[in-house]
Order: sequence, then C-alpha cells, then structure tokens
Amino acid sequence: MIEFLAHSQKNFIHILRISVFIVMAWIGGLKAFHYEAEGIIPFVANSPFMSFFLNKKVSDTDNYKLHKSKEGEVIPDHIKWHEVNGTYTFSYVLGSLILGIGILVVLGVFFPKIGLLSGILTAGMSIITLSFLITTPEVWVPDLGGPDHGFPYLSGAGRLVIKDIIMFAAGLVIASDSAKSLLKQSSKLTI
Repeated sequence: MIEFLAHSQKNFIHILRISVFIVMAWIGGLKAFHYEAEGIIPFVANSPFMSFFLNKKVSDTDNYKLHKSKEGEVIPDHIKWHEVNGTYTFSYVLGSLILGIGILVVLGVFFPKIGLLSGILTAGMSIITLSFLITTPEVWVPDLGGPDHGFPYLSGAGRLVIKDIIMFAAGLVIASDSAKSLLKQSSKLTI
C-alpha cells in the first residue's frame, strides 16, 4: 500500500485536476440560474474587487438585503431589482469565467503551460473568494442574542467560503506540478 501511494502522486494530481474541474464546472454552470446569482450578491456587493460590476444607481452596499429571496423562491419585485442591478449579467460572466478556468485546469493534464496558467488562476480566484471573510458581514454568525456570534463563528456562507482555502492549495499544487513538467521538458530539449 505504501509503495502504491508513494508512486501514485502524478495520478493523484490528475485526480485533483479533475476534481477542481468538476467543482468549477458545476459552480460555474449554476451561475446561469437566478437563485445562484441572487445568492452571490452579498459577497459581490461588499467586495472591493467586484462591487463596481453592479449598477450603483440602484444598489448601495446594503440595498441587496431588501431584495434577498430564499433559494427557489420567486418574488417578481426582487427579480426586477436584480435585473436592473446587473446581478444576472454579472453572474453569467462570472460563471463563464469559472467554467473557463475549470476547462483550463483539466486541459493541464495534457498541456503543462495551460496547467501552469490554470493553477495560478485557480489560486488567484481563491484569494479573491477568501477575501469575502473580511468584506462580507454575512460570513459570520450575527448577534441575535446568543453567546456564539462574530469571529470565529462562521455562518453557512462563511463555511462555504473557508473551503476555498482547499482550492487555493489545489491551484498551487497544479501550478507546481505543471512547472515541474515544463522544466523536465525544457531539460530534455537542451540535452
């Protein structure tokens, strides 16, 4: 068993690439649906990296709170607000970007240069996502009278965000493996 594990690292890195692709394809694909687009607005509206993509004429930072729907709930006034706010358009573009990075990650199995780029993009995307722990109030349990609120008590949204630390590490492993393959190719060419 130890021998098998010791000699399987390259295969496991390919499994890691496929796993990252599955997550990105699934999450990126869901960005095409209203419930998912509406769900990311607390993160986007509070982010210094993304909030400028939304229509500020209809959305100050906290206005999204008045237009939150439960997942699967259809409230026509909320939908209209999100249309004017640019929520759905932003989500479609973001989903396409995430899906594109996912495709690059899986192509990295065959093309180390693409793998290097995809690993760097995955790690970079994860840093932006992890910044939500600082910028988004909804990632912490609110003070509703109980003793457990604020830091370090992650809400459901916070627990979702903290998992991106794994995607960050995966991106670095993918980039490192691709760089190793590129160096190996380069040394073969110079011989």
